[in-house]
Amino acid sequence: MKIIGKTAIEISDSVRQLVESGELNPGNSLPPVRELAEQLGVNRNTVAAAYQKLTQADIVISQGRAGTVIRQPAKAGEQEGLSLGTALIDMADGNPNPEYLPDPRQLFGEANVRCFLYGEETILPDLNTYGRDWLGNDCPPGMELELTHGALDAIERLCVAHLVQGDKVAVEDPGFMGTIGSIKLAGMRTVGIEIDDFGMKPDSLQMALNLGVRAVLITPRAHNPTGCSLNATRAQELKGILASHPNVLVIMDDHFALVANSPFYSIIPETTLRWALIRSVSKGLGPDLRVAFVGCDKATADRLRARLAPGMNWVSHLLQALVLSCLTSKKIISSLKAAQSTYTENRLELIQALRSEGIEVTSTVDGLNVWIPVSEDQKTIAYELAKKGWLVRSGNAFEVQRPSNAVRVTISKLNPGQAGKFVKDFKFSHG
Repeated sequence: MKIIGKTAIEISDSVRQLVESGELNPGNSLPPVRELAEQLGVNRNTVAAAYQKLTQADIVISQGRAGTVIRQPAKAGEQEGLSLGTALIDMADGNPNPEYLPDPRQLFGEANVRCFLYGEETILPDLNTYGRDWLGNDCPPGMELELTHGALDAIERLCVAHLVQGDKVAVEDPGFMGTIGSIKLAGMRTVGIEIDDFGMKPDSLQMALNLGVRAVLITPRAHNPTGCSLNATRAQELKGILASHPNVLVIMDDHFALVANSPFYSIIPETTLRWALIRSVSKGLGPDLRVAFVGCDKATADRLRARLAPGMNWVSHLLQALVLSCLTSKKIISSLKAAQSTYTENRLELIQALRSEGIEVTSTVDGLNVWIPVSEDQKTIAYELAKKGWLVRSGNAFEVQRPSNAVRVTISKLNPGQAGKFVKDFKFSHG
């Protein structure tokens, strides 16, 4: 391995080439700044600047006195979804119940679709009106509306629009694995905020803000994986804390809005300069109808539009037409209400069955999942349940900074009576 160069750019480029060629691998240490400066005959500040560029590019990580080492490349990590090829009862997938999703074979016949051309408005007028009515009352004054390809797409675009690589983003801990992965792949760092039954703890959020987080991403209700939701008191506490940090980007991911039981409470203060409220239709209409409404301030909307401009990457008008048809269909609205009712019944049935056996569980009030803390190793419990025919998700998939010794159980497709059978097997597996 030979690092060469006389300027910071030349030195950083040399290291990058050594990484790309495989001569430097994750975990390998770079020479100390003083040592490399002497080898190359340059000022120590030049080498320090080169290492800083490499750190910003996520190629190396500085470990203080332990030196600078080549970083592991970013990976998407675990993903939500079906476990294909398994004969187990899948309570790990995080999916809505397909029985309540619209039949895609009928949608095109019912939707008002036509061919769209370059230069047309990026949002269909009727869908724009629907979105403004749906989000307007829950946003600060002056809301602008944009569409993205789902909630995760919105989160990634918002982070890229306002943050730079290395910036810290506060998220719930435990948190949704897709969100955590998206933020990391965008080059930002996640800072875990402790949560309880009512969402982010105010003191934990305050501590993160004091440490310099540049954005806060919060799930106001039906948090995945725990199912916690903000109440009015907690939302007001968080809003009061954020009011003193007007330059921090505040993102609310209200992903479950179409089928939510709990009321929505905003944490966005009027003093906040950059903010966004995201509402996806995926949980109610299905993951493939990948559209999210984004209500945000004007400056944020302008940045999003630069990336969603005509001829570049707008959300398909055909997809918009299908979503609009669903959101205005009496039949589908009735199905959404039925789904909401079923999810509530399934969730309560499982929680009551657990508590009747003396198994403590978080007070989940919304969402598709129940979070069950365990005293034994979560992977062992998941394995034992799998041997009895149940597939659950280990809590470690949702960890940000703190260990999450728990399992997450998806309740959307539970049949009557299954909750009791699951709890008996869970109790046996849990010892």
